[in-house]
Amino acid sequence: MSKTEMPVVPNETNQSPDSLFSSIKDIIIKSKQFAYHSNNSILLNMYWEIGKAIVNEEQKGKSKAEYGKFVLKKLSQLLTLEFGKGFDERNLNNIRAFFLAFPIWNAVRTELSWTHYRIISRLKTESLRFQYVKLAVEGNWDTRSLQRNIRTKYIGRILEPGTEGTIIPENVLKDPYIFEFLGLSNDSKQTENSIETALINHLQKFIMELGKGFAFVARQQHIVTDTSDFFIDLVFYNFYLKCFVLIDLKTDKLKHADIGQMDMYVRMYNDLKKTDDDNPTIGIILCTEKDETIVKYSVLAENEQLFASKYRLYLPKEEDLKRLIEQDRINFELDND
Repeated sequence: MSKTEMPVVPNETNQSPDSLFSSIKDIIIKSKQFAYHSNNSILLNMYWEIGKAIVNEEQKGKSKAEYGKFVLKKLSQLLTLEFGKGFDERNLNNIRAFFLAFPIWNAVRTELSWTHYRIISRLKTESLRFQYVKLAVEGNWDTRSLQRNIRTKYIGRILEPGTEGTIIPENVLKDPYIFEFLGLSNDSKQTENSIETALINHLQKFIMELGKGFAFVARQQHIVTDTSDFFIDLVFYNFYLKCFVLIDLKTDKLKHADIGQMDMYVRMYNDLKKTDDDNPTIGIILCTEKDETIVKYSVLAENEQLFASKYRLYLPKEEDLKRLIEQDRINFELDND
């Protein structure tokens, strides 16, 4: 909000106490938001300028590592004496890393906090840094969500990260999905109902894991035809894809019958629920394992609106997660050749 957008006292007269309270409450909330964003922008710019000064000073030395370490230690002592907390050697290192990660000030999104940037600055590549900044802003991620999504390789699990412009399902959907936030034991056999119930009980985290643009529609949605009744496990709407997304949860390996069932659900939903303004419905089968032969020689390979993704009720070790992602990408590329 710019200075010209600062909230003003309403002109209405003879307002009731409740109405007046609501108006003033709105002014206070908007003013506090304006103050926070202004202060946050000033803080980030200050740290960026300090980081720039530190890096520029380092570049004058022949031995950058040793020189830089000496400078930061001495600088920390002087700044702490002058300004108090906030300028210890560790934070100066974070400030230096922030500038090195974002050397162009205009690329810094001030919607994110200093803690967000401390976390993102540790990422190794510029591409990852800018993708996580974009997603964190779009999804309004707090710092805990950001850490979790980096740890679970959120971006790496998207089928096709894509570029700016038209969004297709592969830019939004993932494989695998990680449901460690449910707190379910992986030792015992979980039922579809118990997992489904846990997902609904943790709906906010589930929607974040699904990706951007998802809104919950229904659980066990009842679909009635002339001859039969059907119940779809979970239904969402995606505002980027502008379509309904049906999710069928399985507790074991993907079967041919599962694919046939989801194909039927998608066709029924298109006939009975989809409006003229909606894009064709998408169906996702969540399973513990995929049989690639079934994937290759089934309607999954032919229907661009059907997907099968693995899920885990726990966060795999980093190397295991990397292998899982790499294998899924190889199979996805082969299936789409």
